[in-house]
Amino acid sequence: MREISPTQNWILIAIVLAASGVIYDLMFYSNQTPVIGAIFALFIGMPIIAFERKVLFRRLYRRIQKLPTFAFIITELVIYEILMSIGFACAGLLLWSFAMLKPASLLDLVIMPFEVFLYALAVCALLIFVLRVRELLGREVFLSMLISRYRNPVREERVFLFIDLVDSTAFAEKHGDLRAQQLLSSLFATFAEPVRRHKGMINDYVGDAAIITWPLARGVKDARCVRCIFDILADIEANAAGWRKNYGQVPKLRAALHGGEIITAEIGVDHHKISYFGDTVNTTARLETLCRSLNRPVLISTELARRMNFPDAISCEDLGTHAVKGRGQALGVMALSSRAVTVLNTPAVILHG
Repeated sequence: MREISPTQNWILIAIVLAASGVIYDLMFYSNQTPVIGAIFALFIGMPIIAFERKVLFRRLYRRIQKLPTFAFIITELVIYEILMSIGFACAGLLLWSFAMLKPASLLDLVIMPFEVFLYALAVCALLIFVLRVRELLGREVFLSMLISRYRNPVREERVFLFIDLVDSTAFAEKHGDLRAQQLLSSLFATFAEPVRRHKGMINDYVGDAAIITWPLARGVKDARCVRCIFDILADIEANAAGWRKNYGQVPKLRAALHGGEIITAEIGVDHHKISYFGDTVNTTARLETLCRSLNRPVLISTELARRMNFPDAISCEDLGTHAVKGRGQALGVMALSSRAVTVLNTPAVILHG
């Protein structure tokens, strides 16, 4: 599936908004230049989309997210009204300054008609709904389900990254299940940006583990799958003081990387899900368990490692071949670490893997 950059994504959103403005003009103002409707739509809609995607007023959005559902909805509507009114006024004044609009009075330029508000709100609500569903499922899963790509099983190659929280059971026994769940929620939230940055997809959360995946060609390009795990570890290290303050410890992670051929299929009846089947998935899970016995925080199969060039900041140690449960052949294993720290059993390793 073709990659779409954040810039391309915003351009696509802008095109959809502009088109909605053109449609509105054609429906209600047939004598008006369509570009005027497009400009109004962009000025009205883009601030709302930016707010919803936490680009604009990020702190404010996070604060209102903590409100009860009803209060959250009302607050969002008020913010929408303010942003839309400001956008409408700015667009009107801009068009007036270029002599593209000649209103009866300046009030017509800066006060948004109620019917325009309702139309713009409906368009933005629909667009936000689609974006939210896409974020919930993941872009790749959303598009795949939309076009029924995996309705019939498909054979393809993928990279898998399994990340597991060390000593989560001990933490739960000491602090309780609720506190352990809060720790996991905070930890998984830190995964989101590095995964997005490196074009991956969080496929699933299983207990205290996360499964991240890429189409193989995308994952090995620029060693994205490797950069992803080390960016996650770096983010945890950078916020070590916050982790200790909130949870009394810095999370320790174990991670394993492997890639190869799998079968991808959409399964389920009432609840649909895209799942992956095959030896590659099972081998990645077994490789993650080797982290404990080999006393290494980040492992990668030799087979996958040979498909990419590692960043200069990452060192690679060949650990030879090891028997893997459920696999007939031994698996070549390599340990990855940051060159900035010593990898084995040091406080820095806790933060870097």
